[in-house]
Amino acid sequence: MPRLAFAFFCSGFAALLCQIVWQRMLGIFAGSDTVSAALVVGAFLAGLGLGSILGARIADRLSPARALLGFALAETGVAAFALLSKAFLYDWLATDLAGVVDAPAAIFALCFAGLVLPTTLMGASLPLLSRAVATSLDAVAERVSRLYGLNTLGAGIGALAGGWLLVGELGFVGALVLAAALDLAAALLALTLLPRMDRTRPAPRAARAAQPAPFGGLPLWCLLVFLSGYVIVALEIVWVRLIGQVGQYHAYLFPTVLGIFLLADGLGIEIASRLVRRIRDPRPAFFITQAAGFALAAALILALWWVLPYAPLSDLMAVDHSRLRGGPLLAMVLLAIVIVGPPSLLIGMTFPFVQRAVQQDLAEVGARVGWVQLANIAGNAAGSVGTGLISLHLLGTAGTLKLLAALSLLLVLSWLWRGGWRRGPELALGLACAAALVALPGNAAFWSRMHAERPGQRIAWSEDRSGVVFFRDDRREPGQPDGPFFIQGFSQGRIPFLPIHQFMGSLGPLLHPEPRRVLVIGVGSGGTPWAAGIRPESRVRAIELVAPVLEALAEVGRHYPDGPIARMFADPRWNLEYGDGRRTLAKEEALYDVIQADAILPEGSHSGLLYSEEFLDQVRRRLAPGGLYVQWAPTARVVETFTAAFPHALLLLPGSVLIGSDRPIPLDAEALAARFTAPAARRHLTAGNRDFTDYAGLFAGGAAVWTPATPRGRAPLSDVWPRDEFYLNNPILGAASAARP
Repeated sequence: MPRLAFAFFCSGFAALLCQIVWQRMLGIFAGSDTVSAALVVGAFLAGLGLGSILGARIADRLSPARALLGFALAETGVAAFALLSKAFLYDWLATDLAGVVDAPAAIFALCFAGLVLPTTLMGASLPLLSRAVATSLDAVAERVSRLYGLNTLGAGIGALAGGWLLVGELGFVGALVLAAALDLAAALLALTLLPRMDRTRPAPRAARAAQPAPFGGLPLWCLLVFLSGYVIVALEIVWVRLIGQVGQYHAYLFPTVLGIFLLADGLGIEIASRLVRRIRDPRPAFFITQAAGFALAAALILALWWVLPYAPLSDLMAVDHSRLRGGPLLAMVLLAIVIVGPPSLLIGMTFPFVQRAVQQDLAEVGARVGWVQLANIAGNAAGSVGTGLISLHLLGTAGTLKLLAALSLLLVLSWLWRGGWRRGPELALGLACAAALVALPGNAAFWSRMHAERPGQRIAWSEDRSGVVFFRDDRREPGQPDGPFFIQGFSQGRIPFLPIHQFMGSLGPLLHPEPRRVLVIGVGSGGTPWAAGIRPESRVRAIELVAPVLEALAEVGRHYPDGPIARMFADPRWNLEYGDGRRTLAKEEALYDVIQADAILPEGSHSGLLYSEEFLDQVRRRLAPGGLYVQWAPTARVVETFTAAFPHALLLLPGSVLIGSDRPIPLDAEALAARFTAPAARRHLTAGNRDFTDYAGLFAGGAAVWTPATPRGRAPLSDVWPRDEFYLNNPILGAASAARP
């Protein structure tokens, strides 16, 4: 057991490293929107489910020795795929087929085809290993649970170490190499036990008498496990959204929530596995821990929602300030431990209780482990799709929590109906779930408090599956909106528009001789697409990945019908649409005179997809001859990657804005300053922000110039190593440090 436990621990660690990297690679192919993300997760879970079915069907036909050999072969197969996966998942699917395949069914099919081999092998590993260690009916539930618990603990440490250290230090490919090494180590460690393993096959099914099911049949427990799997994954999605709003969405957020969830889940499995032999009837223990897990999760979320506006959290985690480093980042981790850990531990305890209920025959150990695992995976998949695509979209975060409260209450009531109403703990937990259903606030109240709304303020907000957007009007004068615009927990702009957004939006059209077709990737608070229409001949198409941005801006426009936001929605020169800008560039053939990217923080999660060498190559192919691409330059690596992609480039200082083209870019600072101060341009920009006029000051520091003759290094930012996203591993330098005379 110790050697097998350590081997399965390594397997779990490697599996999470692979999952993190494979999801990022396939996200480039499928797109960065939530529908595409759900398709990738669904394909991953479908492969695990297929492996569970195969493991359930074959494990009990094998001797313990052959089952152990099967586990070693499965780990070896996963290792081989990890080493080869970049060529298949990224070089072929993400690069060659991005934009070629657009139908959701086809995207799912290709993602499934890309992952089916390794995920099937992963899914089959637990039934095979369970068959190998099943030597006593009294000990089988404990042994299987301890193995699964250590595998889950390994997965949790893999998520934390991978997200916080390994991926940022090694890149995606280096992380896959390490994962392959761990899988091979797990296989070799298991093989050292092969000589002492029993080679006797279990008795054929026909030779065994039918066994009673004192705690309910396997189908019933599979249904219960399905519902439990749905609840825990739905909670995980809610936790990510909630803590992302509190602590901001960055590359370390999801691994933190996932790692804490898995560590607590694994610890719960370990604790319960040591208790399971002493429990005569596992059914009350299952329902108590399941209901207590959700009730505690709801109570902790409500507690965070209530205390957030008060000191010290209000000072440390103020939504208006950056929370990416130092004390706020540490506070995010501690909050995640408090909010995610205890409920996950309680719900994790259900696994050994289920094994105690279903394991009634040594000859069926592998099959029952496999079918229960399949039910859990199916529940996870349903929770991921049902929450990420449906309930968050239709009900919002608070509504989703109410739905989970109702589901948890239904689980408790089903047991009380069957087992009797005179069960104090279960009845109390049922009442707690009912109380959560009543006490949870509505979505408007939930997000208003999270975004520090004060009485009497006008707000505009929206939420769907793609994210949460909130505008808080702190205006000082009637009729003039003035406040921050939050997207996914970031204050990514303001209304009136920030000068840098207007500068970036207007720069390309003012420099280009005939800017008829302008594409803006990212709408944000509206400043960049508004300024992009500074010339009357320009037609501006702006694509936004987070759909509630458009809904919130439309509401702002209704509040202020004479403002620039209302005009963008009414004027046919602007077309604001929901979509994935990078995927649009890949699948369409249209050419643009000017392409501009709205400013995005390089530390934001998935921001590397808009700063990478591969993305810039896509942009270059979509520029008409002599076309201009304008982008913010927040870091030295962004400048180095940009100048490696464009033969002609300018870096304007102190505004830190890059301009790239296939042809020389004529920059006459005095003439450009005059264009900014021309009456029509001044009126347009003043409509967006009447208090700022010194746009010439944003390029008064001169320009660094790159021509084809300028020496360049290799691009440091790529899809498979977005270094700036992992900013704790790769310290960020300012753009000016990369400027050359």
